[in-house]
Amino acid sequence: MKKLINKPEDVVKESLEGLGLAWPELVKVNFGPNFVYRADAPVKDKVAIVSGGGSGHEPMHAGFVGMGMLDAACPGEVFTSPTPDQMYEAAKKVHGGAGVLFIVKNYSGDVMNFDMAADMLRSEGIEVESVIIDDDVAVENSLYTQGRRGVGTTVLAEKICGAAAEKGYDLKKLADLCRKVNGWGRSMGMALTPCTVPAAGKPTFELAEDEMEIGIGIHGEPGRQRMKLKSADEITEMLAEAVIEDLPFKAGDEVLAFVNSMGGTPDIELYIVYRKLHQILEGKGIKIARKLIGRYITSLEMQGVSITLLKLDDELKELWDAPVKTPALRWGV
Repeated sequence: MKKLINKPEDVVKESLEGLGLAWPELVKVNFGPNFVYRADAPVKDKVAIVSGGGSGHEPMHAGFVGMGMLDAACPGEVFTSPTPDQMYEAAKKVHGGAGVLFIVKNYSGDVMNFDMAADMLRSEGIEVESVIIDDDVAVENSLYTQGRRGVGTTVLAEKICGAAAEKGYDLKKLADLCRKVNGWGRSMGMALTPCTVPAAGKPTFELAEDEMEIGIGIHGEPGRQRMKLKSADEITEMLAEAVIEDLPFKAGDEVLAFVNSMGGTPDIELYIVYRKLHQILEGKGIKIARKLIGRYITSLEMQGVSITLLKLDDELKELWDAPVKTPALRWGV
């Protein structure tokens, strides 16, 4: 295992220290329990948005803390759910009096622990809504979930809901919006290589040099099918068709097209995928109204790509375009 680390047990803590030192004007970091929160938190009378999950998927979620997105993020150990006390303390830190929205990827540990944190907060009179993201069309159940996994749509929900919270949506309206985003988003990913969790020191799975895994999850869990490596255009067609058919997206729809690196895939390959995705959607009469291309929800150094499509209306387009200022996503300010 070759990694730029000191000790495997210090990876998460030292990474958070670095994040806080790099972006002091945007975020602060709390240790014991670990969470990242807005430097200007709490924002009075604004619904606070909190998300989180295992580390190793950076920049999600800690990189999305800041104006126009998350108020706090709770990073667990690598590929391990954060604990309820992290979520509880983070929510109390950023609660500005208008309630708290938890955005939760559908992984069993995350769901259970966010539920426990929500109960703890409600017992103290703090209103909490929790919305589960389950947009992965690859499998109906997985090693880590009952139901579909939460993947790329999480990034889009955090941005759109973050903008709505800044605009003054109340807690119920914000939760309804988040459910709409989840209902209109679909994703699927694939892997060319596994990743290595620092504490384990070996690849999470094995793939031959001429193989790929279609429909893989962000922890390296199995996907739909393992097969011989195909061209970028063929891979894009397989991912895009599965996503398009699932909602289904249809001619006349406007969408946000999100092409995401699993961590080790460079931009030059992402744009090859985006090129083909654009051609496929154009051929079906589906308009790409907004786009996001880059490394936003990852699996350490895994090579691969995921495609997310989100159906858009005027409300979602306006909220997507709204200013955002976080370590990993910034525009309009």
